[in-house]
Amino acid sequence: MELRSLRYFVAVAEELHFGRAAARLHMTQPPLSRAIRHLETGIGAVLLHRSPAGVTLTPAGAALLDEARSLLDQADRLRVRVAAAAGAASITVGILGDSTDRAATRLAAAYRARHPDVEVHVRDTDLTDPTCGLRAGLVDVALTRGPFDETGLVVHDLRADPVGAVLRADDPLACHDHLELADLAGRHWFQFPDGTDPIWRSYWNGGEPREGPVVRAVQECLQAVLWNGTVGMAPLGHTPPEELAVVPLIDMAPSRVVAAWNKGDPNPLIRSFVQIAISAYRG
Repeated sequence: MELRSLRYFVAVAEELHFGRAAARLHMTQPPLSRAIRHLETGIGAVLLHRSPAGVTLTPAGAALLDEARSLLDQADRLRVRVAAAAGAASITVGILGDSTDRAATRLAAAYRARHPDVEVHVRDTDLTDPTCGLRAGLVDVALTRGPFDETGLVVHDLRADPVGAVLRADDPLACHDHLELADLAGRHWFQFPDGTDPIWRSYWNGGEPREGPVVRAVQECLQAVLWNGTVGMAPLGHTPPEELAVVPLIDMAPSRVVAAWNKGDPNPLIRSFVQIAISAYRG
C-alpha cells in the first residue's frame, strides 16, 4: 500500500467524484480509476460504490479514510521534521488580494498548529503579478486568484468567488440588484500596467479592451473609482467603503482563489501547505 495510492483514495473519498478528484490531483481520470481498483485489490475489499452521479464510501472505505488521513498526516510531519533537520524548515508564501480573508486566517492558524517549527515568510504582492513572484523564484507557493498564464506551474482551485462591478455609491447603476457587462459599455475601467499577464488583464477588464487609469494595488483601484468614477471589478463578499458599491455581475465567471507553485519544486513543505489550504478554504 503506497502513500501515493492513499493520497488518490483520500482525494476521491473527499470529492466523492472521480472527475473532481482527478482535477484536484492534476491527473486524468483513467489512471486514477485504475489506481483505486489496484488499491481495492490489494486490500481485498470494495472501498467505493460507483454510480453515474459519483461515488459513496463503503464501510471499508470509511474505515480506510480515517486511517489514510492519519498516515498521510504523519508522512507530511515526517517530511517537515527531516527538512528541519536539514536546515530547510522555511517556506515563503506569496499573497495577493485581501489579507483579511477568513479562509487565509484559518490557514495561517492551521499551518502554525501543524508545523510550529517552520518559519513562514510572507510576501504581500500587488495586482501586477498574479503569480506573486513564483516565476522569479521569490516565493515557494502563492495564494492568489486566477485566471493567469499557468505555464510551468501547478494550480489548485480552493474557492470560486462571484464578482461585481465597483461603482461610486452615487452612480446611477449602483442601485441595481445586478448588472451585465453590457451595462458598463463605454465606461472607463481601471487598468493594470503594460507587461501584466494578458490573461489576468483580460479577465479584470470583462474580456474587452478598456481605457482608464493605471493602478497597481487594491487601494489604488478603489481610489480610482472614488475620485474619477472609474469602473472596475471586485469579488463579492468584502464590504466596500460607504462611498462605494459593488453590484453583482451576472454574466462574469467567478474569480478563482487558487494555490500555485512551480512544477517539480522539491520543497517538502509545499505539499503539506496545499493540503492544509484545501481544508482551510472548505471550512
